[in-house]
Amino acid sequence: MSISATMVRDLREKTSAGMMDCKKALEETKGDFDAAVEWLRKKGLASASKKSDRLASEGLVVSFNNGKTGVLLEVNSETDFVAKNDFFKAFVAEVAQHLATTAQLPVDATALLEQTWKGGQKVGEALKEAIAKIGENLVIRRFTRFDSAGVLSSYIHGDGKIGVMVELTTAKTDEAAKTFASDVCLHIAAMNPLALSSDQVPADIVAKEKEIMKAKNLEQGKKPEMIEKIVEGQIRKFLSESCLLEQAFVKNPDLKVKDYMAETGKKIGEAFAIKRYVRFELGEGLQKKVNNFAEEVAAQSKTH
Repeated sequence: MSISATMVRDLREKTSAGMMDCKKALEETKGDFDAAVEWLRKKGLASASKKSDRLASEGLVVSFNNGKTGVLLEVNSETDFVAKNDFFKAFVAEVAQHLATTAQLPVDATALLEQTWKGGQKVGEALKEAIAKIGENLVIRRFTRFDSAGVLSSYIHGDGKIGVMVELTTAKTDEAAKTFASDVCLHIAAMNPLALSSDQVPADIVAKEKEIMKAKNLEQGKKPEMIEKIVEGQIRKFLSESCLLEQAFVKNPDLKVKDYMAETGKKIGEAFAIKRYVRFELGEGLQKKVNNFAEEVAAQSKTH
């Protein structure tokens, strides 16, 4: 198939590899974008993760937390101007509060739209009214609710760009526990761990990383008989950098998160654990539409 300049540009933006390398990767993989990314990684020409992986869309990530129930919610809009709109912010906050207080938590965003809230109106009807008032399409994308007997903490970064919620398994709600939970929220926002611990990393992800590491080491001329041992060490490093408990704590890199947790446990007189966490990044996994002004003008001129 023909490899367009746009395809090469998009691959280069995602991987930071050279233009010719990107073109060759797309040719070798017959234009399969994801396969081309993997091809470049195996050749050692791209890193595992780039900022451009986190494709942006607009809207807000918000939280609701009353100490016993916490909600993290993402609602998307077409432009970033809407995220600053007071009506939109109030609407999103009301949806989050509804999710926190409803007796029947909906299974997904589609089910949420069918629920009844204030004044007997369905959430979906209220969403349509908000769309009409604001003049842009709005989408309630995703949400998570934690009901907890332990400690809940939440954090919103960058005016709704990143949201984090953490639950601790401890009934001791003194300042040390709250500070730890708050600090871990900040850490998760900054470091974006793949999982809580290494045993929670999906086996297919580990297998894929091993495959890429093996191919990369062979490409670099490492001795085949040494590959397994090298990859074993690289996987350990990958897991320590990717798993929350093993990561160096962002506020004190001399400590791992699990060490900071142990220290806090001694302070409050009770061993505790991070039960679970969730992190939403606005627009994560969604392709942002980029308009080419020159193309728009040219297209419009054909209609006149």
